[in-house]
Amino acid sequence: MGHTPYGYRIGNGKAIIDEQAAVQIKTLFQSYLTGDSLAMAAKKADIKGFHAGIGRMLRNKYYLGDEYYPAIIDSDTFEAAEEERIRRAEKLGRIREPEVKREVVYPSTFRIIEGTKRFDDPFQQAEYAYSLIESEE
Repeated sequence: MGHTPYGYRIGNGKAIIDEQAAVQIKTLFQSYLTGDSLAMAAKKADIKGFHAGIGRMLRNKYYLGDEYYPAIIDSDTFEAAEEERIRRAEKLGRIREPEVKREVVYPSTFRIIEGTKRFDDPFQQAEYAYSLIESEE
């Protein structure tokens, strides 16, 4: 197991809710849902962190609970925060649609026209020879 998420501590090999931090996390989610920015919601919750770290806290699924971590946030609150995050990002134009990659079809068959010119310069001769190659696709 890696880093223990904010709001939990490890005791006797199990994740235990840190009650004071859990109240802060609940305040963070509620403040964000009432329209506060990430920074303002963190300030109201008395959580010190950077914008990106606070945003990751709002997306941390461990707060919903799993077989190791007990739940701190209910699924309705978590989903509402995620919907709000996406709505704000779309409003600010920060949602990027993935680019559709076009499949490039490279020609696999070629033909060459009979060359009739001869050049003394090998570079000119090579340039001429390559100009005679045509793709059949």
